[in-house]
Amino acid sequence: MIPHGRPVINERDIAQRAGVPLPTWRRRDAPAFRRRVTALFDSRVLIYDKAQAHAYLNGQPIPPLPTSPHPDDLLNDQEAAALLEVTPGTVRAYASQNYLPRGTTVYSLRLWTRQGIEARRDTPPRQGQGGGRPPGKTGPTKAHPYEGDPRLHLAAQTLTASPGTPRTHLAATLADQHGSSTRTWERLLAQAARTQ
Repeated sequence: MIPHGRPVINERDIAQRAGVPLPTWRRRDAPAFRRRVTALFDSRVLIYDKAQAHAYLNGQPIPPLPTSPHPDDLLNDQEAAALLEVTPGTVRAYASQNYLPRGTTVYSLRLWTRQGIEARRDTPPRQGQGGGRPPGKTGPTKAHPYEGDPRLHLAAQTLTASPGTPRTHLAATLADQHGSSTRTWERLLAQAARTQ
């Protein structure tokens, strides 16, 4: 967690401030630094509280981090997952599906505010951004995932116009011309082939 209002710093910037190359800092200085200053996240990207890092580099006492939660604390996917009682992968999926805010990126880590995660946790099912199915409705809401998608018609036209061309080539061409990912166009082409 990055406590509200606390700037952060990564090891590259710490090494630069110490005046040594990053590999030298990691080999020579990082072990002692890490014993005194704890990384804010247990992840592949190590970031630290800037005030604590600067205090260490200046030979001063390490200031403590705030212990009480604040709505604007920044949480990583593991911390958000613990609040939502889901997996970190589910948190990332929620963010890509707009079920959660997209979050903010700090030193290549995607983070979410505590209040954003708690708002999602405290919102009852079917009252969030997704809406859900109307009460009493069962079964699929669409015949297939791309039903009503205007790209499906374009995929069908492309298949008809280029019968011998591999779908992967067609998908790459469609992605270049019309946007979306190549994988999405592969799915659209597959669906178009099934419904023709």
